This record gives sequence, structure tokens and C-alpha cells, in this order.
Amino acid sequence: MRDLRNEFVQMLKDEVKPAVGCTEPVALALACAKCKELLGEEVEKNRMLVSPSIYKNGMCVGIPGTERLGLKIASAIGIVAGKSENGLSVLEGTSSDDIKKSEALMDQGKLSIEPADTKEKVYILVEFWGKNNYAKVIIRTKHDNFVFLQKNEDILLNNIEDGAHSIAAAPKKASVMDDATLEEIVKNIESLDYEDIKFLYDGVKMNLEMAEAGLDHKIGIGVGYGIKQSIEDGILGDDIINNSMMLTAGASDARMAGLDMPVMSSNGSGNHGLTAILPIVAYNQKFPQSDERLCRALALSHLTTAYIKNFTGRLSAMCGCGVAAATGATAGIAWLMDENIEQIGGAIKNAIADLSGMICDGAKPGCALKLSTAASAAVRNALLAKQGNYAQSINGIVGLNVDETIRNLGRVSDLGMSATDETILDVMNEMNKVK
Repeated sequence: MRDLRNEFVQMLKDEVKPAVGCTEPVALALACAKCKELLGEEVEKNRMLVSPSIYKNGMCVGIPGTERLGLKIASAIGIVAGKSENGLSVLEGTSSDDIKKSEALMDQGKLSIEPADTKEKVYILVEFWGKNNYAKVIIRTKHDNFVFLQKNEDILLNNIEDGAHSIAAAPKKASVMDDATLEEIVKNIESLDYEDIKFLYDGVKMNLEMAEAGLDHKIGIGVGYGIKQSIEDGILGDDIINNSMMLTAGASDARMAGLDMPVMSSNGSGNHGLTAILPIVAYNQKFPQSDERLCRALALSHLTTAYIKNFTGRLSAMCGCGVAAATGATAGIAWLMDENIEQIGGAIKNAIADLSGMICDGAKPGCALKLSTAASAAVRNALLAKQGNYAQSINGIVGLNVDETIRNLGRVSDLGMSATDETILDVMNEMNKVK
């Protein structure tokens, strides 16, 4: 077995970060903030292109600090008040005056945001013209990954192999997850230095605070609050599954409504972070674990999510929160239940057999419904695997082993659902009359 501890610790540090606001509009706000900083003066003309996946996920979601939705207000806040050094927390700390100025900028009707003609999942191009200067930035492959920076004629950064102006899909970079196995991931996590992963506990506190905000009163659709009321009324039991649903949905209710609070993201998504963390928190509330064991379970959840996302793609027609992150959570819960490798793999196979048909139709208040389903499945599939009840080989897309099953899921998502993604975007555009 390979010693991948250093690689996995670095991956956790790269992929598990605080974020304020839905990650797709936040990424555009980050690009706008950076471009405005490079420009160094007021923006007189603008051009913004985003990948269809970014466009879809940013269309209907709440933005912290304002009641307005979507990419245009996020880009306006990035221009008016964004600080690129804050990364995915670029929207944090904006004042009411900043919001008023941003809304006024949006109301001028001069912000130009269009979907780019690209197969790239995460792609953002921003160009600003001022009275005296020009600036251009490109984010690619990850929500905070700047690959191109330009001011006037000076190219400050160019990490695009196929040319700065190309929007063709970038070649997939080699990853340790390309040929990883679940057993490698579990064994390496069990031998990690605890000090290297203690920071993961911050995600417990952060995401639980967002959940509590969503459970204090009805916000968004009120999925989490409704489950809480049903538990208090004795209609639903006060058990692990229902508490997992309540916490995860409550946090999503608050986040998708645009509550100005950070969450710990996972693999580029705040909702992934909620789903990868909060079902494990619900289990821990019923069966308390040491902080060290809890952090190792969280590491397994985040890395299993990363393992799956390596094959399904950063953004796709398949709901990553409902499939990848929920599968990560079920692995973490199974590990806390002292399940062996076969049982943890069985829990993952159950989750994939269970959830793989869930589509992503953009970030929005309704995500709380999907996250409640995913959180329930995360606990249920770990419990079933503990008893030896899991999907057998050659069961639909469930393969000969867990690693083949994950790769099969990737094929369905990446190759099989591209037309689905286009159709979802077409339907959303028609309903929202976005031209």
C-alpha cells in the first residue's frame, strides 16, 4: 500500500475551506474583485463569461447581505467591495452601504454575464475596461484557481497551456485519486498525524452554527425547521436519521437563502461541506466520539467525496451534494461504527445504488430538500452495511468492487449526462427568461 499521507493532508487543506455564499456566484465575485484590483479605476465596460455549470448554479441562489438572487448581484458586490485576498470568503464583511452601491450598479443594467461555449465545468472569464486601463482574469478547474491575469499589455500570470483566449476544456490534471483505492484512503487516514487534521473540527462548529440559524425559525423553504417541528410534535422520531436530515437541511435552508455566515466547504462547494460533515455530526451527537476519531471520520468523508468527484467532475448534471458528499458522509459514519473495509465499501455501494439518479438543477432554496434526502441516505446506508446488507456486484452500475463502482458512477455522470445538463439549463433559461 502506498504512503499517501502527505498528499492526502495537502488535499484536505486545499479542498476543505471556509466559504461565504453559494460557491458559484462567489467564484464570479472573486474574479470580479481581482479584475477590479488589477484595473485600478472605475469600471466603464465589462464582459463576463462563465461555464454553463457556473451559470446554472448561480442563477437562482440567494447572496449574503441582499435579498437579490444570482450572478449579477454577486458580480456587482465583487466589483464594489470584494477583496480577492479573502478567497472564497470574498463576500464576507460587506457593509449595508456596499450592498446599496452594488444593487445600484446592478440596476444600471450594464453588467454583461453570458454562458461560455465550453465543456469546462469551472470556467470564469472577466474583462474590465476603465478610462485608462484594461484588465482580464480567468478562473479555471477550481472555484478559486486563477490561471490568467492581465493588466493592459502586461501578462502577470498565464497557466493556460492552450492559450489565454481559449475556452476549450482544459486537460484533466493527474491526481493521486486517479488510481487510488478505498482501502488506501482508509488506511492512510488511520495513520495520519492528528495535528495535521485538527483543523477539520472547525467545520463542525461552522456548519453546526449555520444549521442552528436555519432551525431557529423558518428560512428559505423551511425544510430543516419543518423536520424539527415534526420531531418536537412527536410525528417523527428523535433519532440519528431524522436529526441528520434536520441539521443538514436546516443549514442548507439558511445558506441558500443567502445568510451572511461562513460554512466549511468540501471540494469547492459549501453544500458539499454541509452534507459531508453534518450527518457525521448528527451521529456524534447520539454516540459521542473523541475529537480525534471525529476528525478522522471527517477526513474520510472529505477524501471519499474528493475520490468520487475526481471521476464525476467538479460540477455536473448529477447532484454532487446528494451523491458524492452523501457517499463521503456514509463512509465516515461507517468508519465511526467500526466497520471493516468491506462494510465501508458496502455502505458506499449502497449510497451510489441509492442516490445516483439525483440531478443538479442549480443552487437554490430547493437544495435543502435534496440535502435532507442525502443526509438520511448517508446514515441509513452505513447502518445497513453494518448488518452486511449492501448492493451486490453487477447490480445496475454497482461493479465488482467499490472502486469500480465509483468509476462507473463517473462514466454515467461525465459521459452519460452531458445532454441532461444542457437540457436542464435550457429549461431553467426558459422559465427565467434569461437571454
